[in-house]
Amino acid sequence: MLEIRPNCENCKKPLAFDAVDAMICSFECTFCKSCVDKVLLAVCPNCGGNFTQRPERPAILLNKYPVSKNLVYKPVDKEEHIKKWKIT
Repeated sequence: MLEIRPNCENCKKPLAFDAVDAMICSFECTFCKSCVDKVLLAVCPNCGGNFTQRPERPAILLNKYPVSKNLVYKPVDKEEHIKKWKIT
């Protein structure tokens, strides 16, 4: 089951359970679409993988499977990110 993290790891933007701009990698690293496109250049800074839109958790299931309260904030230095993953 997805953790449904509540914010973008780069800019701290809140990402609700139904946010259409929430993006995840295969390890559930969570970023907003703007950071994925403009800062990360579609490469996860943690694993080097790609991103897909995070699925929405149906509101009816939020009581049984709540959104994570774990805030992750690890701002990315774009230049270092490009060097690390050899992004062209």
